[in-house]
Amino acid sequence: MTVRSFGQLAPSLQCSYPPEVSLFVSSEFESGNIVVHACAAPSSIELSIRHDVGDEHLQWFYFRVSGAREQDLRMRVRNAGTSSYPRGWEGYQACSSVDRKHWTRVPTTYDGSELVIEHRPAADLVYYAYFAPYSLERHYDLIAQSAAHPLVALERLGATPEGRDLDLLRIGEVNQTKKPCWIIARQHPGETMAEWLIEGLLERLLDTNDPVSRRLLSVATFYVVPNMNPDGTARGHLRCNALGVNLNRQWNEPDPSLCPEVFLVRQRMQSTGVKFALDVHGDEALPYNFIAGADGVASLPDAVHAARRRYKDALCRASPDFQVEHGYPPVPPGQANLQIATNWIAERFGALSMTLEQPFKDTVDCPHPDGWSPDRARLLGRANLDALLAVVEEL
Repeated sequence: MTVRSFGQLAPSLQCSYPPEVSLFVSSEFESGNIVVHACAAPSSIELSIRHDVGDEHLQWFYFRVSGAREQDLRMRVRNAGTSSYPRGWEGYQACSSVDRKHWTRVPTTYDGSELVIEHRPAADLVYYAYFAPYSLERHYDLIAQSAAHPLVALERLGATPEGRDLDLLRIGEVNQTKKPCWIIARQHPGETMAEWLIEGLLERLLDTNDPVSRRLLSVATFYVVPNMNPDGTARGHLRCNALGVNLNRQWNEPDPSLCPEVFLVRQRMQSTGVKFALDVHGDEALPYNFIAGADGVASLPDAVHAARRRYKDALCRASPDFQVEHGYPPVPPGQANLQIATNWIAERFGALSMTLEQPFKDTVDCPHPDGWSPDRARLLGRANLDALLAVVEEL
């Protein structure tokens, strides 16, 4: 048996039964996250999810099983009940892939304590993840391909705590008549559906044959940060950066030594101004796509609240995957948490500022055998441009 240590536990472990099968569980790759406790047989693999740095959050997992062809795997995630969002496991099905391109859902149960994934893979190598990963390599490809477009200028805002580039894509001309529209994603790196949505949005926005995109770019300049937290992405974190900081709780007074990601983006916002901001996330528990606005910002004009309602109604028309009945309860005026991006931006700029949440599960209103997926997230990204077109000239 081969074991590589990680503190008191093993992030990878080779199974010892049966002897002719070399079954191996590992997460020693970018965004990987799992700890292996036991692997006595394919039907009794015991795992746990590793905490983010800082020990506050755990939920994201991503691992591979090799030597698994035609084996009935039963994998128990022992600490699921102590995860950051235990309700997220209710009705949840894990994602699986043999090529890391196409992801399907596999049978998964939760008993209030442990998450159990059962699957019989048809290939020697199979990957399992909380949601279809969006790798740093794909992120770099997205940045490079977008930056090559004649409408796009790349701005390197600075470096993350671990020295990775924090990139911004500026799309369209800059002048006093254009409305500055900001879109950011993956403050929480484990919410990978956020960058899948950005990919679809950018694909449409940069399509010069699309009349919606052409009209938007005639009245607005876009500032897009597809991945706010590349360090957390590499480390396999759910919510935190490399220093254990939850970026979406740092916006009021960000410390550049602890969360340069927020400090740098906020600094650039100050220089451009903001008329529209969309912060893209994923919600672990709720099986819906929904928008949370800056209800608690007392200084926000009624016209901005009305614009948010029109935006949501337009998004409902553009995509049956979006709905307005379910979401977070509104915060009473004057009680907004200004450490959250949406609230700080609304307070500082009087902008239409919103958080878009997507599910890790399936949507109740429009279910699909593969649950919520990268393809559906990309389509929702495209639909957001229809919604923005409905309000942008009034902002």
